[in-house]
Amino acid sequence: MERQLCGADELIVVGGGNSAGQAAVFLAQTAKQVYILVRSASLATSMSRYLIRRIEESTNIIVRPHTEIITLEGNHQLNSVRWRNNQSGETENHNIKHIFIMTGADPNTAWLNGCLVLDAKGFINTGPDLSPENLRATGWSLKRQPYLLETSLPGVFAAGDVRGGSIKRVASAVGEGSTVISFVHKIIQE
Repeated sequence: MERQLCGADELIVVGGGNSAGQAAVFLAQTAKQVYILVRSASLATSMSRYLIRRIEESTNIIVRPHTEIITLEGNHQLNSVRWRNNQSGETENHNIKHIFIMTGADPNTAWLNGCLVLDAKGFINTGPDLSPENLRATGWSLKRQPYLLETSLPGVFAAGDVRGGSIKRVASAVGEGSTVISFVHKIIQE
């Protein structure tokens, strides 16, 4: 459905895994130009060789390695995107109205290890996923159990893809974020 909304426009796929590659190949069937922006040096570290070959054979897919988005502009909708190559410092600005974020399911949470309870894959455990042993080990100081989206640190919540057991969809993440607000109000009243 999204492909129909993009028409023959230029668009961006952010990510370097198989999901990003599949999206780029699919969107390239109708898009004027598909830019794949990846932080790494190439697609080879995280994408199947078959997909890389299809991308290389596609005349309207351009891969930009070592690249991240630095500016999004628009009023009521996205109108332009600026990205930067993190090795050369070179920036590009394009009139693009469509971005597809396909950044995968590897949480960037190593920096939280030892501060919050993480599961075996690095996702943050919250609420009922925190065992009594987890809470004892982290020194949970409250008499109550953690709220639904509360981490092992009282008053700190996790929502969206970074949370263990999440559905990995934007709408779910937004819903979780709004749910957290009600728990924050509860904590303020405690």
